[in-house]
Amino acid sequence: MSPDATLRDRLAAHATQGTWGLFIGLGAALALAGGALFALAAAGGQAERAWQLFHVNWVYFTTLAFGSLALVAAYKVANAKWSGVIVRFASTTVAFLPVVLLGFVFLFTAGYAHVYGPMQEELPGLAHGKAVWLSRPWMSARLGIGLVVLALVGWAMVRRDMAPDAWAAAPRAAGGRKAALEGLARGFDGSPAALAATEARVRRLAPVYAVLYALVMTLVGFDAVMALQPHWFSNLLGGWIFMGAFLGGNALLALLLLRGGRETGVGHLISPKQRHDLGKMIFGFSVFWTYLMWSQFLVIWYGNLPEETGFVFARLWGPWRPVAMLVLCGMFLIPFVGLLGVTPKKWPVTLGLFSGVILVALWLERYLMVMPSITAAAGPVFGWPELGPTLLFVGLFLLAYGLGARRFPMVSPRLAELTLQRESHHVEEPSEFLHEEADADYVSEAVIEEEKRH
Repeated sequence: MSPDATLRDRLAAHATQGTWGLFIGLGAALALAGGALFALAAAGGQAERAWQLFHVNWVYFTTLAFGSLALVAAYKVANAKWSGVIVRFASTTVAFLPVVLLGFVFLFTAGYAHVYGPMQEELPGLAHGKAVWLSRPWMSARLGIGLVVLALVGWAMVRRDMAPDAWAAAPRAAGGRKAALEGLARGFDGSPAALAATEARVRRLAPVYAVLYALVMTLVGFDAVMALQPHWFSNLLGGWIFMGAFLGGNALLALLLLRGGRETGVGHLISPKQRHDLGKMIFGFSVFWTYLMWSQFLVIWYGNLPEETGFVFARLWGPWRPVAMLVLCGMFLIPFVGLLGVTPKKWPVTLGLFSGVILVALWLERYLMVMPSITAAAGPVFGWPELGPTLLFVGLFLLAYGLGARRFPMVSPRLAELTLQRESHHVEEPSEFLHEEADADYVSEAVIEEEKRH
């Protein structure tokens, strides 16, 4: 199908349309408030509680940001054509990666004793090899190197994929945004040969990122969760961590497209069909997360070894049980019932609602995995020392995303055009799933023609 120059021109104009003032303003306010509370807690005798929640939030937002990029890599590996309008909303989480790396530095310097202190006390009683493996130098080196390499590969993939879009959008921008777009497009001249080379490079980088993502997020699970209770181990924990993050990336994209559609003016081009496809991803990986949870639980419970069952028992019985039940409901039961039908996946309100439930439940899951291993409290405690680092990370995520969205092309003209043209010609490409969609669920030729006239 030949490219439509008028449609691409309109899509390129949408790429630089948003101001993202809500994300930047709210993010800055939350980051300042959270930073102040965190500093007060650290200086007022509550440093241990504050740093422990810093660790919980670092694990959550680190896995969420990298999981969103894993979603982009999966689209590239699978050559997904349905996501062309919305894929940039997931790619822009790359702007948060500097915060991830900076948080890692703070965690393994100022916060190390507050988080890993109990684990360090147990090292002398461990086998020599395990004690060395869990020592501060070895842990910080392998985790730090892994995070840096994964961040660089993720940035290379996203930057290369954005280059043609930045080249198309730069003439329509001004000031600092124009300079940023020109920087992203450097080395790309708009020729078919350059486009083919760029797409080939992205297709090579995407599977590399996917493999590295699984390895590095497994390290995060082992070193940031399992190491906190060094006598406990689970070979499935790494997979559970990175697949939970992948589910979180899907749920986050469902929320970002709701706001991003308004900011960029492409909301009318995000069809029920696209939301339905994303909703099926969320539903499917919610079930898969539950499968991994059950597989991990079943082996440990039937093994009935105290060093394994103690970790599970502490979280499923006693004061932590309510949190575990909230995790189960939010990660599986509520999304399963809510997104089982076709219509809730297509409707923005329900898709956003159940995606938000999953993101909150995923935070509670990370909280439940970490806190019983390191807190001196008998059960969950959440006061202003815990609120500070939570607000800090939420604010920094919104702020970084908003600033990135002001610099990046938030719509990909070439990918969005492919999606829109396929949807407008859907009757020519019959599908076995066509019975789930009505004509009104696709972007029509009339909508595209109206877009081009504007």
